[in-house]
Amino acid sequence: MSQRKQRVEHGLRDVLTELIARDVRDPRVRAATLITVTRVELNVDLSVATVHVSIIGDDAIADGALAGLAKAASFLRGPAARQLHLQHAPELRFRRDVSIDMSEKLAAIIRDDEDRARAAGREAGAPAGSEPGDSARDAAASDKGPA
Repeated sequence: MSQRKQRVEHGLRDVLTELIARDVRDPRVRAATLITVTRVELNVDLSVATVHVSIIGDDAIADGALAGLAKAASFLRGPAARQLHLQHAPELRFRRDVSIDMSEKLAAIIRDDEDRARAAGREAGAPAGSEPGDSARDAAASDKGPA
């Protein structure tokens, strides 16, 4: 990947984050609790930018916010290109980034598993078949060496 492409991607991410928060007045976009531009991917000739956004809110709000961002894309295109001193403004295509949602779900599953382990009397992270004192006995046995 060229340095210029990386530089423009990072610049677009920063500029679009600011422009969305400051200038987009669409009520569908404002209804979302938080919209974050997580990354921007440009095609080879820098003419199309796929903008990945993380939207906090339920699915209906997220879908509405994506529709609002798609409607505002042509409005955001010019100011973003001017701030980055680009001769040609890339076409903006907004996509929902579900990686943050997925990491939240995985963290919730891990927390739930640890709570269940504590409720069953095991140490968090210990195998399901182990007893509460097994790890101390195993550690003592390994200190003695082979018998």
